[in-house]
Amino acid sequence: MASSEDVEMEPDAAEVRRFTVELEFVQCLANPDYLNYLAQDGHFQDETFVNYLKYLQYWKTPEYSKFIKFPQCLSLLDLLQEPKFREELVNIPCTKFIQNQQMQLWRQHFRKRAALVNNSTIKKQGDQIKEEGKGK
Repeated sequence: MASSEDVEMEPDAAEVRRFTVELEFVQCLANPDYLNYLAQDGHFQDETFVNYLKYLQYWKTPEYSKFIKFPQCLSLLDLLQEPKFREELVNIPCTKFIQNQQMQLWRQHFRKRAALVNNSTIKKQGDQIKEEGKGK
């Protein structure tokens, strides 16, 4: 039988649901088109919504950030704390600029990753050739 301490430590369904909903929402902030929708729909003028964005800053702590799959959402969450940034998001050119910046970062990341993988493969092949040469 579980002790009372064990029961208290297990999250209830409401806590799990809240965690999931907040995680999904924070990650949606990585989508510039979604940010544009929120701006055009007036959410960034709603003080309650802006306070919610402040509250969500806890996702930047290591305890929670380890669950984030799209880390750029945390940078955008930071930017959303600035009124001028929230105002600019209503403009499509602003959101397109953010999208272009994200694409450039992803391209750069994949190029670096491909180079690392390629270098690792070449090194392994070189090591195999050296080992084969020693065996002769």
